[in-house]
Amino acid sequence: MIVSPKKEETINTHINNIRALQTSKGLFLASIRDSETGYDKAWLRDNFYTALAFEYIGDMETVRAVWKSIIDIFLKHEEKISWATGSRPLESWQYIHARYDPETFDEYWEEWGNKQNDAVGSILFKLGDLEEKGQNIIETEDEKRIVQKLVNYLAAIEYWHDPDNGMWEEYEELHASSLGACVAGLKKVAQLPYIVVQDEIIKKGEEALVKLLPRESETKFVDLALLSLVYPYRIVSDEMASEILTNVEYHLERRRGVIRYKNDHYYNKNSDGHSEEAEWTMGFPWLAIIYARMGDITRAENYLNKSGLILTPEEKIPELYYSNTATANENIPLGWAESLYVAALVEIENARTTQH
Repeated sequence: MIVSPKKEETINTHINNIRALQTSKGLFLASIRDSETGYDKAWLRDNFYTALAFEYIGDMETVRAVWKSIIDIFLKHEEKISWATGSRPLESWQYIHARYDPETFDEYWEEWGNKQNDAVGSILFKLGDLEEKGQNIIETEDEKRIVQKLVNYLAAIEYWHDPDNGMWEEYEELHASSLGACVAGLKKVAQLPYIVVQDEIIKKGEEALVKLLPRESETKFVDLALLSLVYPYRIVSDEMASEILTNVEYHLERRRGVIRYKNDHYYNKNSDGHSEEAEWTMGFPWLAIIYARMGDITRAENYLNKSGLILTPEEKIPELYYSNTATANENIPLGWAESLYVAALVEIENARTTQH
């Protein structure tokens, strides 16, 4: 892929923004170090999305470091995973946690919506995807064994009807985005010769997902998290993908981002007394990626341009803006959003090359 010097400079700027979040073990913090918001920790899901930028620019050494450390996290907590597989957890703390100390790989024990089945699904998906691409992340017998245990874990908790805290780590219900992540992850690793995935657990997940869509959950008709079913998981039909996009754009798009869902209370505190949902920056590059992959360069560039307008003066991408304001919250930059912006830049170049 050939990009203009200006675009290459932009990509490098945002790659460097992300590199500033990397720790000695290879994992990325969600946001800045010593953050008072608690974002100076390593989330499984955030690392899944943050590492995508390096995959797009071909820096597989960085990608490998992230995924080897994620496997090491699971190996450290193998006894807990084995217990959960054999006993089926009843309390949220008994589930695989979604965030860890980036240096010691210890769990954080305070309550934080720890039941996040989509995080486990996302890990399986990308590990399977990287193996499919010949990266050989899963090498040793220990690594093969722990990946198999993650499969067994999803079967044991019966993810297809297991209410979880979902992508946004909130109250428990059945989430389409979690179901889709688990189905996509299981399908990917089922292709590996040393992993056994029972067809039944994929089928049950697919049936539950179809039954719930196009809703995200019983309480949420539309949710930003649904975009994950279109990209990166590609787990829904073209027709359903179109319906999800229409719903997200019509109901959730705002001036400086995409709200997560209606009546979202996180950072819902405008100083003018007219509180509304916070506008999440990651929504714009996420939509740009999807439209670029669909071959709709015009719409993709539209969202890429909108992404460019939400940068801070330091050319960083915050987590969100308070509704109808130019005021960002403290989480600057957000690694996940920075990564999707890099991915959008590359995807649009790839789409242009394909069309020409």
